[in-house]
Amino acid sequence: MNSNHRTAAPELAVSTWFNTPEHLSLAQLRGRVVFLHAFQMLCPACVSHGLPQTQRVQGIFRDTDLQVIGLHSVFEHHAVMTPEALQAFIHEYRLTFPIAVDEPSDQAPIPKTMERYGMRGTPTAIIIGRDGKIEHHRFGIEDDMVIGARLATLIAAPIPDLATTATDAGCTSDGCIPGARVGETP
Repeated sequence: MNSNHRTAAPELAVSTWFNTPEHLSLAQLRGRVVFLHAFQMLCPACVSHGLPQTQRVQGIFRDTDLQVIGLHSVFEHHAVMTPEALQAFIHEYRLTFPIAVDEPSDQAPIPKTMERYGMRGTPTAIIIGRDGKIEHHRFGIEDDMVIGARLATLIAAPIPDLATTATDAGCTSDGCIPGARVGETP
């Protein structure tokens, strides 16, 4: 999904949170850069590369307004990858960033957030800009330098006036209309 066409990041569908006193939402994080790492605890590439990378991102960018979120998206071996097993996994691997459990779908083995984002599997790294749009979406292992450069660029960029950005997109404080003219009321 690496393209020049930036789309709004779908809201996360979460059944349980770990490592955070409050539930996080993309709506409340608007104005901050978000690094979302989708993983499964039985995914070898996630354990060997993705989760250590995410922990490094958390440490390196801790003094910025970057929000790191792990997303445990189980699409196989459902019976053994329970929230209780994940809690032990988080403790054993000393993961410190907030971790969400992707809400299971009633209809399919693919959880809701994974489906909303069109993820191909795990690990998947998604970077969401301050304006709530997807800046980067990548399945598989990606070099730390690439992730770090993308994050540093977005964090260092001037903070946009989100009210102006929403109004320019045909949105008002009451909502947005696809294809609407600036200031048109929903």
